[in-house]
Amino acid sequence: MQPEKLIIFDTTLRDGEQCPGASLNIKEKLEIARQLVLLKVDVIEAGFPVASPGDFEAVKQIAQEIRGSKIAGLSRALEKDITATARALEKAESPRIHVFLSTSKIHREHMAQKAKEEIVVMGVNAIRFARKYCDDVEFSPMDATRTEKDFLAEVTKEVIAAGATTVNIPDTVGYTVPEEFAELIQYLKTNVANIDQAVISVHCHDDLGLAVSNSLAAVQAGARQVECTINGIGERAGNAAMEEVVMAVKTRKDFFHRVYTGIETKHIQTCSKLVSSLTGFFVQRNKAIVGKNAFAHESGIHQHGFLKRKDTFEIMNPKDIGGEESELVMGKHSGRSALMHKVQGLGYSLKQNELDELFAAFKTLADEKKEIFEDDLHTLIQKQKFSEEQLNIYKLSSLQCNFETGKVPQATVILVDRDESKHSSSANGDGPVDAIYNAIDKITGLHCKLLDYQVMSKTTGQDAQGEVTVRVQHGKKELLGKGTGVNTIEASGIAYLNAINKFLVKSESEPDKDGELLGP
Repeated sequence: MQPEKLIIFDTTLRDGEQCPGASLNIKEKLEIARQLVLLKVDVIEAGFPVASPGDFEAVKQIAQEIRGSKIAGLSRALEKDITATARALEKAESPRIHVFLSTSKIHREHMAQKAKEEIVVMGVNAIRFARKYCDDVEFSPMDATRTEKDFLAEVTKEVIAAGATTVNIPDTVGYTVPEEFAELIQYLKTNVANIDQAVISVHCHDDLGLAVSNSLAAVQAGARQVECTINGIGERAGNAAMEEVVMAVKTRKDFFHRVYTGIETKHIQTCSKLVSSLTGFFVQRNKAIVGKNAFAHESGIHQHGFLKRKDTFEIMNPKDIGGEESELVMGKHSGRSALMHKVQGLGYSLKQNELDELFAAFKTLADEKKEIFEDDLHTLIQKQKFSEEQLNIYKLSSLQCNFETGKVPQATVILVDRDESKHSSSANGDGPVDAIYNAIDKITGLHCKLLDYQVMSKTTGQDAQGEVTVRVQHGKKELLGKGTGVNTIEASGIAYLNAINKFLVKSESEPDKDGELLGP
């Protein structure tokens, strides 16, 4: 039996944006929509056009520009809403009008204030009206999972007869559980005579942490569209996370063999970061698929197995979602195998007794620090090989920097080496810090790439000390440098020189892969 296409309906720009504090402007919505197209999302719900002039304009611009995905707009079962949505979608390559209406007893009595018969008539009339503008019309009976089954079946049958091409069964308040939701989908497939004339969709909220589980249970029961959001953002506790649904189907093909998605998963990580950045909603470290720790291993037992064979403790390849290599996090739970692997990766070759000494020092440090970074390992190894005095090949003697608006920044740096000889150089740059680093490179002979630059205030007040942290790369090796001072520009120079000294000290003890030293 050939697997069927599972339609991925992304509502990040509509339901996701409704999340308190996650409001997006038109430019930001367009940027996310472009990324969703790269992902090959089947349907992009661009917004709720009647909600505000800004939402109308956003849906309109997305409909005009975006090609390759269906563009949907949300409407209540009211003619004015449907008309606004139709107008916003006029230029869409493939438009969809999405109509919703409350159906549960609690919603009928306290929101719609309508009887069952009136709800059916409203739903049917709304679908017929929407079909005048668009052939692709979706209907959602809001709070479906708390709606009486027989009434939900009646509404579904009538809206399909009126022309609905997709019927979405939303778990609006995140109330259902997987087995119950699967039974509901099966009930509709059995008791709605014309159910095969429409696609069954599901839209699950995460109030009980079951949105993805409920969605996947519904898929197994016959649903062929899942409505979801990037990073699971949305009302209250959020929606089913698109990346989790997609990767579950892809990773467990043996179980979800009846369906497949057309998602280009290599764009997942990029899209996740974009949505996080634009909404200001940071992704938790232990978030499935896209969290910082999703492909990180610290336990010694896990690290040992992972180094033997990756799939002993990893069921996905991070590159499949556009991520980097898996990470061995060095901490107090790490074992000797992981430490040896990390040390070799940094380019060091240690004898057994040196490795034993390093492991003891590493464990001591790990009790003090939650996570051990590569820079910490460099420092521990260098302390074994060199005295503290030897660690600084160069010291900053003086620094002069000229900066004036409209002119190219220039810096002059004087460094003192171990022999107390002074070395001076001047250089230009894109900014004062760049000019300083270029001048230092001229003296040391190392031309490093700046990967990261961060400034953090260590104290309070106008005379606060700032700590500058830089991560630099030379060849394939990366190191961290730190500098502290009231003068942030000077601290920036000290931080960069701190990293450079580590490269130079390392070059004295270990040649690079080509057998050449890293420094002069």
